[in-house]
Amino acid sequence: MSSEANLASHGARLTVDLGAVAGNWRLLSAEAPGVPCAAVVKADAYGCGLTGVAPALWRAGCRSFFVAHLSEALALRALLPAAEISVLNGLMPGTGGAYVEARLRPVLGSREELDEWTGIARGRHPAALHVDTGMNRLGLRLPEALALAAGPVIPRAGIDLLMTHLVSAERPEDPVNARQIADFAMLRAAFPGIPGSLANSSGIFLGGSAHHDLLRPGYALFGGNPTPGRPNPMRPVVRLESAIAQVRMVEAGESVGYNGRWTAPARRRLATLSLGYADGYPRAASNTGRALVDGVSCPILGLISMDLVILDVTEARGAARGATATLIGDVLDVDAVGAAAGTIGYEILTGLGSRYVRHYVGG
Repeated sequence: MSSEANLASHGARLTVDLGAVAGNWRLLSAEAPGVPCAAVVKADAYGCGLTGVAPALWRAGCRSFFVAHLSEALALRALLPAAEISVLNGLMPGTGGAYVEARLRPVLGSREELDEWTGIARGRHPAALHVDTGMNRLGLRLPEALALAAGPVIPRAGIDLLMTHLVSAERPEDPVNARQIADFAMLRAAFPGIPGSLANSSGIFLGGSAHHDLLRPGYALFGGNPTPGRPNPMRPVVRLESAIAQVRMVEAGESVGYNGRWTAPARRRLATLSLGYADGYPRAASNTGRALVDGVSCPILGLISMDLVILDVTEARGAARGATATLIGDVLDVDAVGAAAGTIGYEILTGLGSRYVRHYVGG
């Protein structure tokens, strides 16, 4: 089925540029020459589709991957039999056997997890140790981890990677970054010979003191800006387009959409797009978001519906039934779309719906 037919059949089309994903991985790798670069592909590769993205990253040279859940890791193992796969959200009770069988690395973040994994793996299967240096979310507290340095627990658990997570890497001026970098250096010194991983997407741009032995970018791989407030160094990856289902005129004083949240101040030409929040386009962008039609930026009017979005296309001469509107793409990158909806680009990407077919290019 052609790309145009896909758009007509599904109402909306998500195009994912696998060449851009691979190019972004190479760009991030180049920020720290000599340091291996992993890829975080949790949440179905940030909404871009694991089955397309993971093999593209493997072909680009990526060998280490991170996901959030065991189920994601098992799906990834089926795609990449030789990859190193780590599971960020820890070891849930009773799941250790599945990790061993599928050759997965759990990221352990508590004494309970350490003890359970040690009893299963007995030092023969690797694991990562997550140490909390300020997030207060997952991981052993730093003093608790340092207390293990002289004992047998770490070797018995097969720990071959130390990790922590930066709280505010996208804000390089935040003093918490320097404190976490110093704390992680202290941790590394207490466990000589065990590699460390600190830098996420934004952390890579904090410089060499954050790089250590393994980079683990996620968001930036998919086109999100890891350096907010500065030009985005990453290539755009996703493009979301929808077909115009209908064009109509409304007169001054007429309202639009549920609950009449927008009223025409004058005679306006409107277009209804064939997608909505069921497709992952955020309802919070009602009356604030925009789409591009015929190169013209057109405001979204009224409340976004489950399956439909209404635009003011008065200035877009090319707006017609069957024509294409772009909701993510060109000047409307994921960060801009997130800002218009009062959220972040991460939520836009990971919320992309499954009702339309993902169209892969550049792979």
